[in-house]
Amino acid sequence: MALINITNLTFAYEGSYDNIFENTSFQIDTDWKLGFTGRNGRGKTTFLNLLMGKFIYSGKISSPCEFEYFPFEISDESLNTIFIVEKIYPYCQKWELERELSLLEIESEILYRPFNTLSNGERTKVMLAALFLKENSFLLIDEPTNHLDAHGRELVSKYLKGKKGYILVSHDRAFLDGCIDHILSINKADIEIQQGNFSSWLLNKERQDNFELAQNEKLKKEIKRLEKTAKEKALWSDKAEKRKIGFNPKKTEKSIGRRPYEAAKSAKMMSRSKAIQRRHEAALEDKGKLLKNIESSEALNVSQLEYHHRRLIALKGVSIFYGDKAACENINLTIEKGDRIALCGKNGSGKSSIIKLICGEALQYSGSFEKGSGLSVSYISQDTSYLRGAISEFISENHVDETLFKAILRKMDFPRSQFDKNLQDFSAGQKKKVLIAKSLCEKSHLLIWDEPLNYVDIISRMQIENLLIKYMPTILFVEHDNAFCDKIATQKVFL
Repeated sequence: MALINITNLTFAYEGSYDNIFENTSFQIDTDWKLGFTGRNGRGKTTFLNLLMGKFIYSGKISSPCEFEYFPFEISDESLNTIFIVEKIYPYCQKWELERELSLLEIESEILYRPFNTLSNGERTKVMLAALFLKENSFLLIDEPTNHLDAHGRELVSKYLKGKKGYILVSHDRAFLDGCIDHILSINKADIEIQQGNFSSWLLNKERQDNFELAQNEKLKKEIKRLEKTAKEKALWSDKAEKRKIGFNPKKTEKSIGRRPYEAAKSAKMMSRSKAIQRRHEAALEDKGKLLKNIESSEALNVSQLEYHHRRLIALKGVSIFYGDKAACENINLTIEKGDRIALCGKNGSGKSSIIKLICGEALQYSGSFEKGSGLSVSYISQDTSYLRGAISEFISENHVDETLFKAILRKMDFPRSQFDKNLQDFSAGQKKKVLIAKSLCEKSHLLIWDEPLNYVDIISRMQIENLLIKYMPTILFVEHDNAFCDKIATQKVFL
């Protein structure tokens, strides 16, 4: 066991007025399997890069071990995979590599294929195997699940459970629950570490949030009552003071001891007034300590167009081809109003090809494909690399309502300052949110979302779940987050 110490860490990107981290201090045990969570743009990848020494910062990071970052940068993807691995770890033994690959259900023959011929899931598994060959390193694993199908995620989660000594950034709840024993959370106001998995952390957070909300309501009522009482006491004190000053005992009362009595009464009223004021200030201070880490997750909404016919899409015995190669074969799929259909299957099974065909791409296919006349589709692609330029240009080009579009992004924790940046400077999760906001703004009969949640933070995933459950739009989607699919899908189609 060894400790990584972060002391008074402060960092901001050049040209930015806002600090990503400010006087942040905590410790990490190198034996922990540490899940790293927080909303998009909070600085998770930035923190990993700071550990790697990529940026200049103030404060101190002390570590007894070296850091290794996943995913690796591959300079020449045309090389055979074995040479890629040897570049990552020159001292690797072939038997050790084959052992790691077998745990990930990858055949060793893959090592003698060019790296660029591997699927995204295969690339992820090979790089993870190479990563865990490096002993005496603390591993920084950034979003390994985004190109893995559901089976691949379950497999990699079990693989990671058998390892130790890493920070894992992921937004897949089931994946995190399967392989971590601590959580590092970047909150709105601080950073905290808890023992346990993601579900236990979320339960603790919900309890704390509910307690703070209840305490906040209690203090609001107390503050209102104290303000009213303080005004009354202050008024009584003023009246008593005036009576003391203007009192002539010889004219109004025979007792000469009346003046000291009035003075004492005035002092007592003033003392009570000041005591109530101090209680009021203390209550305000206590209230100010609450709600700083309550995540804003306002309800989203979608208004789907009404289609004139119950059936929207029908595929019967459809096979899709790229040249002589079949991407998928003999697919039967019907989409009717109100359906929420999850397309499931391993990487390469043809899910995206079916989506492209429905969206109107000119693909070679056989079988019967019927699409309702005048059907309007709102599509979210896997790819976000094309997003460029100012957000105002994106709004104009896509003819969406600017006020609604920005309101949706704000509800998904977009800071207002983000609207002044170019899209290429957004984080991967923020780019996905841009596409989701655009889709929710579009008037359509059918939503088609192809892996919409890649890189999107967990709180936003829950917002989208609640949206789809509440408004029940007709949707066809591909998503490897099992928790999301189980909650949303009315039907699962396995390829």
